[in-house]
Amino acid sequence: QVQLVESGGGLVQPGGSLRLSCAAPRTIFSIYAMGWYRQAPGRQRELVVTITSSGSTNYADSVKGRLTISRDNAKNTVYLQMNSLKPEGTAVYYCNARTPKSILGVRDYWGQGTQVTVSS
Repeated sequence: QVQLVESGGGLVQPGGSLRLSCAAPRTIFSIYAMGWYRQAPGRQRELVVTITSSGSTNYADSVKGRLTISRDNAKNTVYLQMNSLKPEGTAVYYCNARTPKSILGVRDYWGQGTQVTVSS
């Protein structure tokens, strides 16, 4: 299975910052959106933010103003700048890329997940 390549997770104190990165292999074509999702223990995977190929973003209300997504189209890469981190942000963060599967559907590619732990 083709996976996105994630990096940048780690342990950080509350109020601290981290920067996640996610690179899509060149073998994945026609990506029209990428984003970040997260999953905490005992919870379902939830949206953090997505960004389209044209630059439109969609943030979860809980992270607006603290987390920022950016993209480098030349490198087929997206980043997640995480500032003012809270313990509630502790989760495994997964990168996502969406491509057309057919006229009526899409295909999602995922990264392996990177652990972010916010703790004193």
